[in-house]
Amino acid sequence: MNYINEFRDSTLCSAIAKDIEMSCKKDMRIMEVCGTHTMAIHRYGIKGLLPKNIGLISGPGCPVCVTSAQDIDRMIAYSRLKNTVITTFGDILRVPGSFSSLEKEKAKGANVKVVYSPMDAVKLAKNTDKRVIFLGVGFETTAPAVAQALKSSPDNFLVYSAHKIVPPALRALLEGKNKIDGFLLPGHVCTITGTEGYAFVSKEYNIPCVVSGFEPVDILASVLMLVRQISDGRAEVEIEYKRSVRKEGNPRAVRAMQEVFEACDSVWRGLGPIEKSGLDIRDEFRSRDAGEIEVEVPETREPEGCRCGEVLQGLIEPTECSLFSNVCTRENPVGPCMVSSEGTCAAYYRYGGYL
Repeated sequence: MNYINEFRDSTLCSAIAKDIEMSCKKDMRIMEVCGTHTMAIHRYGIKGLLPKNIGLISGPGCPVCVTSAQDIDRMIAYSRLKNTVITTFGDILRVPGSFSSLEKEKAKGANVKVVYSPMDAVKLAKNTDKRVIFLGVGFETTAPAVAQALKSSPDNFLVYSAHKIVPPALRALLEGKNKIDGFLLPGHVCTITGTEGYAFVSKEYNIPCVVSGFEPVDILASVLMLVRQISDGRAEVEIEYKRSVRKEGNPRAVRAMQEVFEACDSVWRGLGPIEKSGLDIRDEFRSRDAGEIEVEVPETREPEGCRCGEVLQGLIEPTECSLFSNVCTRENPVGPCMVSSEGTCAAYYRYGGYL
């Protein structure tokens, strides 16, 4: 616990914040890519420690939030199949589809179960004759565990892969309307993949990146590293989160992921179709791909007035959405950014005095 407390030390945080203020001589917009960073930034009041010329903006770092409405509708359709059990992590349960949600389907009698790991779903499949579908929602962080689960599961265990790959989304952002001066890269993802996949950000776009941990000292130290890069005219991919992340990542986890999955085009909420930004199940495991099951999916409708797509691109803050905190609340969410525990709207709502 003392180890954790060192990364939450208020005196050290204030000292780093002072260094940031002394080093930052111009306006800078820094995007945190990871939803866990977003929550930590709001929980610990990081924005209040930074000088006014540094703007922290949230990006598409919540896997539940960027799951397309079409994918949500398909998941709901699977829950209506006979002799089928849907297994999923908890956040996706409450995300509204076009006409329903998994939570509502469960209330109507659908067999939907929340699990805490893919292996929980495998265990369930081993003890039932029903078809068990695991909803694979996540970034490279969770994909290796899903791959291992698929390889060690019975034939009645299937995966619907809605996994996403982070680097192509950053390229899509940089080709868009947003002005970004630096990225706080996701520590959990980089623990798996390493940093090589982000080299294009600095080399092609001349934008610095820092892989950050998730405690207040981590985040402030990472911001300081970015400020120094920008001030020096450098653009590199640096690692602040060295106690977890290596440049080469975790080769064993990457091999497990690549054995079962291959890159495919994918649709991101807010960003649209992005080339080679998803993970599809390889042909060798095609019989275990729930995406091959034919289901009737209604025409997808986006929630009227919801601006989650713009929030995920960092174009607006949640408070700029007219639905935020009055129509769209944690109790009655309209869009996924309010549902997920890593969602930007949820962070603003929880730590912004709306509860």
